[in-house]
Amino acid sequence: MTKAIFAVLGAFCVFTMAALGYFGIAVLMGIESACIPLPSELIMPYAGALSDDGVRSALQDQYGVTLHPFNLYFAAFAGAVGCNLGSELAYWVGATGGRKAIERYGRYVLISKHELEIADRWFQKRGEIIVLVARLLPVIRTFIAFPAGVARMNRVKFHVYTFAGSLPWCLALAYVGQRLGQELLKETSPLKHVMHRFDLVIGLVIVAAAFWFVRSRLKALKGYRKADAEEAEQKIAEEAKTNKAKPSDDDEAA
Repeated sequence: MTKAIFAVLGAFCVFTMAALGYFGIAVLMGIESACIPLPSELIMPYAGALSDDGVRSALQDQYGVTLHPFNLYFAAFAGAVGCNLGSELAYWVGATGGRKAIERYGRYVLISKHELEIADRWFQKRGEIIVLVARLLPVIRTFIAFPAGVARMNRVKFHVYTFAGSLPWCLALAYVGQRLGQELLKETSPLKHVMHRFDLVIGLVIVAAAFWFVRSRLKALKGYRKADAEEAEQKIAEEAKTNKAKPSDDDEAA
């Protein structure tokens, strides 16, 4: 099941890049930065892999599509631009709707209130510079745009810091993808033999990571449902109290 999910996401990335080229990288990273669960740790390694002719040829054979070669640095640049595009949407939601909008729309992409509170706390403590630092950190990098929008951080600074932090992140992931693809093509590669030897361990790690991700998203959804139930109960209690306080027709007649 887990391998199938990763296979589908990987194929989606490859076909998008095949159809749209560098713009496809920007679109995919924009999706990730808009808090939709498509990890950059999957997108950018594929983009980096396409910068090597041998790996690109192997992926073409695997997926049956024509893949154009990427430049590693241009791919990273496209990824950073995509981060800005997706982050603009999250910033806009925070700036126009405030905290309530974040909590309202966060449930649709399964962002927990706890994660929002962490990002909010980081932003309040460290100020604008945290936008730059957060872009180099998993999870937090995706959600930091919300509190930046709520605080109405200067938009130009927000995008400058977002791009400056996203570029090295995208470049590092792309480079890892390039090197990993090159190593796996070599029959004598120690890495390939190690991966084959530890297929079960790697599989268990992937399953554990996927389980943690799914569990955390379900926990976020459960938290929103619990909050909705408590709010509904409180509303019913308040209405009952109000109705009880109103004078009845008999009282008015008397």
